[in-house]
Amino acid sequence: MIDYIIRRLLYALPLLLGINLLAFVLFFVVNTPEDMARMHLGQKHVTSEAIEKWKHERGYDQPLFWNGQAEGAGRATQTIFYQKSLGLFLFRFGRSDGGRDIGADIGQRMWPSLAIAIPSLIVGLAVHIGFALLLVFFRLTYLEFWGVALCVALMSVSTLFYIIGGQFLVGKLLQLTPISGYDGGWNAVRFIILPVVIGTMAGLGSGVRWYRTLFLEEAEKDYVRTARAKGLSEARVLFFHVLKNAMIPILTGVVVVLPLLFTGSLITESFFAIPGLGSYTIDAINQQDFAIVRSMVFLGSVLYIIGLLLTDISYTLVDPRVKLS
Repeated sequence: MIDYIIRRLLYALPLLLGINLLAFVLFFVVNTPEDMARMHLGQKHVTSEAIEKWKHERGYDQPLFWNGQAEGAGRATQTIFYQKSLGLFLFRFGRSDGGRDIGADIGQRMWPSLAIAIPSLIVGLAVHIGFALLLVFFRLTYLEFWGVALCVALMSVSTLFYIIGGQFLVGKLLQLTPISGYDGGWNAVRFIILPVVIGTMAGLGSGVRWYRTLFLEEAEKDYVRTARAKGLSEARVLFFHVLKNAMIPILTGVVVVLPLLFTGSLITESFFAIPGLGSYTIDAINQQDFAIVRSMVFLGSVLYIIGLLLTDISYTLVDPRVKLS
């Protein structure tokens, strides 16, 4: 297994380098430092002196890939690519265009994101899988019919409706939880309850339908018919056999949301005024702080690749037929 992990990590390096290079081209070639200076200064008729000063303060006045005026190793190191992009591989995020320490901001803001994302993932999986198993248990009945109809109706409603409606009903009318904001320690619980509940409800329709499809496919296989023929109850067949053998596609779906556990949800954190990495990215986009956006793009890519690796390893735990080779 160690050899497999090392090999996958080595495969990930060219992929991360390609993502880093693509992001660099988008941020520094397609969108030049002069364009960034004009957008950041926010002036229609900004002077060339102001642009050069802005670029010099942030290190954007150097050549992109190769500095022909430098000597020795400085020809490669005294460039924007070396100083702004290669350091990301060592998680040296540097400073934002506004002068803030990006690494310190990430270390501070990741905890509110995790405080919401982890409960949302766990509660969402439990509720969605539980309801899906319930529909499969009562398949070919009115309960399944109306359950599927309800899922389709829930899928047709925008996530923004759940957020705004939940804030109005639970936060304003019933006054059970704060509408927005965040606090540290145990006080954070009352701020994250509403986002977790809304996140679970918003994904209920699509989640239940997805898991129901997986379970129905497993329920028609030969080993399930054999288990029923041996006299096992339908509940035991579903919860101990069907659920276990459907874990591989479930784990595959979970890996998609793993980066969000760290980088946060852009919409949820913005609407609930939670100081996480999601709102951090949105604020950077609004303020046209490209250093932060570039760092978050790279960080999300790293987390996604780690999620893929963890998913492959977890396959061996739920299905002995899968071998790491």
